[in-house]
Amino acid sequence: MSDPSTTRIGVAIDIPEPWGELLTRRRAEAGDPQAAYTPAHVTLLGPTEVRTDAMPRIEKHLEAVAAAQVPFTIHLRGTGTFRPVTEVVFVTLAVGISECELLAEAIVSTDDVNRGTRFPYHPHVTVAQDVPSEALDAVFDDLAGFSAKFHVPAFTLFSHGGEGPWRRRRDYTLGAPVN
Repeated sequence: MSDPSTTRIGVAIDIPEPWGELLTRRRAEAGDPQAAYTPAHVTLLGPTEVRTDAMPRIEKHLEAVAAAQVPFTIHLRGTGTFRPVTEVVFVTLAVGISECELLAEAIVSTDDVNRGTRFPYHPHVTVAQDVPSEALDAVFDDLAGFSAKFHVPAFTLFSHGGEGPWRRRRDYTLGAPVN
């Protein structure tokens, strides 16, 4: 049972169709169990425990973060890996890296979000993680020629209760005035 005084959140940019479904399906085909719970996305804030009573302030903060960033374009192209440090294969961002980095930095700029990270932030779309090396190699090769370009009008706040899929809490429109 989860602690009611804390909430696990994450912030991400959804990968639109038809690419989102394709990348999520390829992740599942690699044997990655997270594919069933986590659709294809670019993480801005990975899974983070926050105080439940801080959620209204966090949501207000995310409004301000979104208002300060104009919509932008992401171009996904080719694959990369974090091996040998971690067993991850991902689709790389060819365009949109700086915007994602700025958003990620702004999201954690509130005292209500304390995110200790093991690794520097690197925007990407995970397509296989913690699966056998052969599966990682196959995904790396299969998606090496992948390319998708799309407009990013918003990011999304998700929450997770400890089991099952992440739940969408709220979308934040980029460049929208703060209420």
